[in-house]
Amino acid sequence: MLFSAAVAAAQQPSAPEPPATALTIYNDNFAVARTTLNLDLHPGLNSVETNQVTNLLEPDSVVLRDMGQPDASQKPSFRILEQNYESAVVTQDWLLQKYEGKTILFANGRFTDSDGKMIPGAYVEGKIIRGPTQTQDPNYGYQRTEPLIEVGGQMQFGLPGTPLFPASTDGLLLKPALRWQIETEKAQKVKAELAYITNGLSWEATYNVVAGTGGAATEGAQKADLLGWVTINNHSGADFPKATIKLMAGDVAKIQPQKGFAAMGRMVTAQSVMVANEVTQQAFDDFHLYDLHRTVSLAEGETKQVQFLEGGGISVERHYLYDGSGYDRLDGFMPGMVNQTQNLGLNDSNPKVRIIEEIRNTEANHLGIPLPAGRLRFYRRDADGQMEFVGESMINHTPAEDTIKVTTGDAFDVKGARRQTDFFIDTSRRTLDEYFEIAVTNQKTEAVTVDVLEHLYRGDNWEIQQKSADFTKLDSHTIEFPVQVPAKGKTIVTYKVRYTW
Repeated sequence: MLFSAAVAAAQQPSAPEPPATALTIYNDNFAVARTTLNLDLHPGLNSVETNQVTNLLEPDSVVLRDMGQPDASQKPSFRILEQNYESAVVTQDWLLQKYEGKTILFANGRFTDSDGKMIPGAYVEGKIIRGPTQTQDPNYGYQRTEPLIEVGGQMQFGLPGTPLFPASTDGLLLKPALRWQIETEKAQKVKAELAYITNGLSWEATYNVVAGTGGAATEGAQKADLLGWVTINNHSGADFPKATIKLMAGDVAKIQPQKGFAAMGRMVTAQSVMVANEVTQQAFDDFHLYDLHRTVSLAEGETKQVQFLEGGGISVERHYLYDGSGYDRLDGFMPGMVNQTQNLGLNDSNPKVRIIEEIRNTEANHLGIPLPAGRLRFYRRDADGQMEFVGESMINHTPAEDTIKVTTGDAFDVKGARRQTDFFIDTSRRTLDEYFEIAVTNQKTEAVTVDVLEHLYRGDNWEIQQKSADFTKLDSHTIEFPVQVPAKGKTIVTYKVRYTW
């Protein structure tokens, strides 16, 4: 016996309000959606469907299970024989193809009067010779062929107006739908959980750091306020009138689907500041899960913002970094050998000194929680108390007790210059000597400390034999000289490096 149960059918005005949907949204444009279906099953075969799903659902990710059977070792209360996902939602192109060979009306502007009668001359009759087609070219991607319409004995590409189709919706799929063939041994009412992965939902974190006027032109520690926001975007093709939202932070492995034409929903922009309920986070597996702790409405095409972090009196430390060569790797390098090209790393010497802002993510610094990756903007108040934007950068996922390092720009009054002063190769002894001079100038009214970065990539075996300042070895091919540069002055660093092979 067949039993047809339409779950939350959108076409019925008397349909009950759809149940809440729990969304766990990931950084990489996908989410796990979970909702409930009340199944009224009869003995034998049952046809069940729901259209409370998204346009970008991944069909093979769907899980439908009895919520009353949490133990997987129990015998299932029902058995799914077949599952179908229908996503060919009706579009203008689809209808044009359906009505190929038929004559319909095309309207130009308003085509009915106040009584609903057709206005003469406001429309034309056209025969659809060929509807629009879409083909995939391996070199150019998807290609769309224009429709071909016959009007007044003449054929034209493109539409002569807005096509008017018959009002019948029989056989038209207005929303994507999931359909199952379910078999059960007895009549039962089952509260089932429907879970699936969908694309088109994403979130990202943004941080705004506002520093005061003190220390505006100096390095070292400064006090600032920090506000953290999450921005949630819904382009899944579905509305979520009641959604509980969690946000997963971390690099979760996910195979990306083939790129194609995504459904385009209406564009809505909304900002919702939710501070009444505190956003909390907890460790989950090897990632971090943030819970908004409230039910929200998330419409298709909507952007929603939520404040999740607020800290005051945070210490921010400014540093300056000069990387004169900007050379951080050597193509074709052979281990155990030395690159003997004299001008290695000398082309396009870099004069710019980077501004680095550091924030310790610790409880002592009024933070100390895992911070998801995102954009961090710096603002500073000027002498009039107004906020001015002074730079931004992206940060990675930052655990508690770690340090955020952000490049906010290049210093205007601090510059560098780097040059090779000598170069000598002794092939018989297998040695190469290279001499450098790095000058850093400072036109500020106060002294600054600049970390001078040098990359030693000619070979694996090297030794600094002469130096005008102490350095720190950062890794096997990088050293750093922290140098003091006086106000309105200059500091010169010199060193000699010997490579052997």
